[in-house]
Amino acid sequence: MNAKDILMYGNRTLMMTIEDVPEVKWETKGVCGVWSVKEIIAHLTSFEQILVEVLNIFHGKEPGPHLKSWGESGQNFNEVQVAKRKDMSWSEVLNEYESVHAQTMKLVAQFSPETLRQVGTIPWYGPEYALDDLIVYAFYGHKREHCAQINVFKDKLAGKKD
Repeated sequence: MNAKDILMYGNRTLMMTIEDVPEVKWETKGVCGVWSVKEIIAHLTSFEQILVEVLNIFHGKEPGPHLKSWGESGQNFNEVQVAKRKDMSWSEVLNEYESVHAQTMKLVAQFSPETLRQVGTIPWYGPEYALDDLIVYAFYGHKREHCAQINVFKDKLAGKKD
């Protein structure tokens, strides 16, 4: 598995998915539950920050506030993180996401494939998992799931039937 490619392709899919969402529709509710496209990107930004903090742990840093909050607050984490960005414009939210994703890519490039696939390095996720498993399941798959929801929203905007 190539974690750097997986992260790159997940981001590419997200960028291609949102590129043709009309600006006036970025804050339309109901794309994912009550969330808009903007709120989905705010949510994905917070998860990208979690990944940065996980990667930083491997560089000897303490768990950061996003990782701690995610672990302690469960579903409430999502609402808190999205609410923190409610007064930001959609482009500010997107810029923040892109900035954090760039940090992710810089950090993951510093890992050897052996380190990324070493089982047991993230026991809090599960003792049988490696960092690249976390990247695929919790970040790539998560991003792709939200891209599918945005695509359904775009189909509705275009008048396509389910």
